[in-house]
Amino acid sequence: MTSPEQDHDELVRQIIARAAQIQVRIANCTDRDVKILCVSKGHDLAVKAAAFAAGFTDLGENYAQELLAGAAVLGAAASGSVSSPRWHFIGGLQSNKVRSLAGIVSLWQSVDRLSLAREIAARAPGAQVLVQLDLAGISGRSGVAPSHAAELVRNCLDMGLDVRGLMGVGVPGPPEESRSGFRSLAALADELALPERSMGMSNDLEVAVSEGSTMVRVGSSLLGPRMSRHPDSAG
Repeated sequence: MTSPEQDHDELVRQIIARAAQIQVRIANCTDRDVKILCVSKGHDLAVKAAAFAAGFTDLGENYAQELLAGAAVLGAAASGSVSSPRWHFIGGLQSNKVRSLAGIVSLWQSVDRLSLAREIAARAPGAQVLVQLDLAGISGRSGVAPSHAAELVRNCLDMGLDVRGLMGVGVPGPPEESRSGFRSLAALADELALPERSMGMSNDLEVAVSEGSTMVRVGSSLLGPRMSRHPDSAG
């Protein structure tokens, strides 16, 4: 039987090895620097801690309850160290969850409506945000229609939010089917002079990177299989 310390060290080694494979996939597409956001949603605290120990100081979560639990544990573990986790919220978010996350989230990646932007501006003035685009046009999916994105960006800026860029989720199906959406997101980011383009996940990161992604959101191919879906599905 292995000790908890040995289990932790093995998890760290596995994550480092998988990260190297992902870096190769990115390097095969571009010589640009593309950030890997470690999506720790659905993983237990031991896996989140191993990801942080492996060098992933930026962690992405979809669910408020999971993010708060991870921040409580990893923040305490990193107390007094040079770095502590930077949390990205990347899922659909109800406005009433913002209050509990303010002061913890470093980058709000899923701002897709005016009411949510107002709540973030009120609870976390000057916060860094990404405006999420709906690239699939599927009912029930998060994201603002691309035709309304520029207006939402302007509104966020008027509220004092630091709009760093745009975020998008590819369409279901073969990765190549997401290419046009990723291309339009990158073009809009250029038009709005926004530097960050968060697009691409484990299955479609090559297409996203080739279309100008600056940040890919990688979970299972970096951390392994997830636990069951969290009940707090609205964020």
